[in-house]
Amino acid sequence: MRSTPPLTVTTANLLTDQPALYEARFPDPERLAGRWAEDCLRRYDPPGPRVLDIGCGTGRDAAHLHRAGRTVTGADLSEAMLAHARARHPGPAYVRADLHGFDLGERSFDAVVCLDSALLYCHTNDQLDGFLTSCRRALAPDGLLVAEMRNGAFFLGRTELLSAPAVAGFTWQGTAYRSTTTLSVDRTAQLLRRTRVWTADDGSPPVEQRSAWRLLFPQELRHVLAAHGFEVLALYDGPGPRTEPRWQEGDLPAATADGDRLHLVARLAATPDAPPGPRP
Repeated sequence: MRSTPPLTVTTANLLTDQPALYEARFPDPERLAGRWAEDCLRRYDPPGPRVLDIGCGTGRDAAHLHRAGRTVTGADLSEAMLAHARARHPGPAYVRADLHGFDLGERSFDAVVCLDSALLYCHTNDQLDGFLTSCRRALAPDGLLVAEMRNGAFFLGRTELLSAPAVAGFTWQGTAYRSTTTLSVDRTAQLLRRTRVWTADDGSPPVEQRSAWRLLFPQELRHVLAAHGFEVLALYDGPGPRTEPRWQEGDLPAATADGDRLHLVARLAATPDAPPGPRP
């Protein structure tokens, strides 16, 4: 009987460390996320064309915004992602920055875009304050913050994403990959914890990866944004690039905010120099 290779546990990320593999696992040939972000920018009209895509990942969405006529800077903490973005999705400027706190120039952007739950890697109040303080510094008066993320309110009494592991598989460069993902709620830390076990048919040992997202609730998000000088223009659960049904051109925001995704558009006050209010 063949023995099972030992399980390796890591906080590294198989996908973000291998950007081409990430794009194979999460293909977006229609550039749905980038198109949704561009639609928000057109709908809510930032004061100019300068866009920061913070947590830009492989650069697909940043490049779409660039092709739409925006002057785009993509920022990410992963050097592997940035190298892939520069090689495969040219057009934007790509820089290394930590969303917990970054300084890319005062009033250097007219909009900050933060997609695919990147904002939820702010696990603590201090990290969330650091992100919003950095956005406030980076944005011109009347600048926009556009974000798309999981919705903490969805997990109030709902268990359908928690009751059973989610299994997915795909093939890349001749190797079949399989992931088994288990989600759990850490109520004390207000985190959605993810454990994902990867196996491949190339003989490599299985790998268990652990990560987490902050669970933010709509009213909590409104409060902390107001404390940092932002006015919420839209906060809703769908449609969006990761909802079912998915967003299509011409779709209007829903009037609800209890689905599993949350979509945010907020405008920085025209006089952003006042100090932020108390942290919630």
